Amino acid sequence: MKYTYENAVALLTSVGKFHISLGLDRMEQILELLGNPQEKLNCIHVAGTNGKGSVCSILTAILAESGKKVGLYTSPHIFKYTERIQILSSPHPIPLPIGAKVSGYIPDDVFARYVFEISNLAEKNNIDLTEFEILTAVMFKYFADNKVDVVVLETGLGGRFDATNVITRNLCSVITHIDFDHTERLGDTLEKISFEKAGIIKPDCPCISFESLINAKRPDVKIDEFIDYLSLRGKYQHENLALALSVIKEVFPEIGNDIIKEGLKKVKHPCRFQYIKEKNLIIDGAHNPNGIEALRTSLDEFFPNVKRRFIFGCLKNKDYKKMLGLLFKEDDEIYFYHFSHSNSCDYHELQAECPIKACELTSEVRINFNDGKLNIICGSFYMISELAQKFDILRNI
Repeated sequence: MKYTYENAVALLTSVGKFHISLGLDRMEQILELLGNPQEKLNCIHVAGTNGKGSVCSILTAILAESGKKVGLYTSPHIFKYTERIQILSSPHPIPLPIGAKVSGYIPDDVFARYVFEISNLAEKNNIDLTEFEILTAVMFKYFADNKVDVVVLETGLGGRFDATNVITRNLCSVITHIDFDHTERLGDTLEKISFEKAGIIKPDCPCISFESLINAKRPDVKIDEFIDYLSLRGKYQHENLALALSVIKEVFPEIGNDIIKEGLKKVKHPCRFQYIKEKNLIIDGAHNPNGIEALRTSLDEFFPNVKRRFIFGCLKNKDYKKMLGLLFKEDDEIYFYHFSHSNSCDYHELQAECPIKACELTSEVRINFNDGKLNIICGSFYMISELAQKFDILRNI
């Protein structure tokens, strides 16, 4: 088999790999065979329910602007797996749009080579790795091989038994807002969920969190001086900015305010309250009640008194009844989209829980994006790539 990107994706999404199995034993085994690359890295570890990706993007932009070579690991991807693993440094300290000539994404051929090298090594040693574990092992080895200065490391699910938590030390643990999500795996109370997220806290390493966690510091910076420089829109980004700035002040006090401000101008985090002017469109990956509530608050602040058209889709394991109750107003135009994920809700499942009548978005439906209404696509990252192609907005994301 050729080590191509397409074959690597086929391997990662195969039935034997594409599932969740929390635990650290398999990761520890494969990383030991790889020479424990994670021990060569300086990591900022970020967990939480909402805001992880934004905090990671803000930290990465500031650190890269300061001249550091930064490895960024995030999930999920929107279009390609390679979005998850990036190396960024000045003068290109941001994730650039798909298709840009200069990009920090791991190259397709390099990605494929690492995926097959690690998968074959695991198979040879009877280690049954999941998709996310393979990706995480690829990330650690790729960043170590490229001698990055700092890794900004986002957990996948939870924290305590997340594959990224094989690191034994970090520069700082960061825990963003905690709310109900993945309750079938993390617990059905905020206390249980917080316990799992707090599993990334390491002895004698600082931790910063908005939540009331043992051994965690609260953000201690005023954001007024910086908020106007942040390129990300959305009221909820204020909290994420405060967390990121507190980490910088705690771990990298030598980075001055001027560098921070320049970095903030260059932060890119696609599909998080992202506005596409030519279609009067907001794309937001809000996929749980807290994220939906934050989206509604930002819409009310930045786009008050305008008619809204929503295109919404989500997975069956989400609390979509609560999400639908939080998001819509009586005069909203609503479409439900059944996307190709095997766990996607269909129109009838969503309509049964929605207090407002909605239409089904089928292949025959045509949307007029230029009729004066504000268009909003939200509910799941998994459907964004499908709709971006359907509505020809891929180049704008």
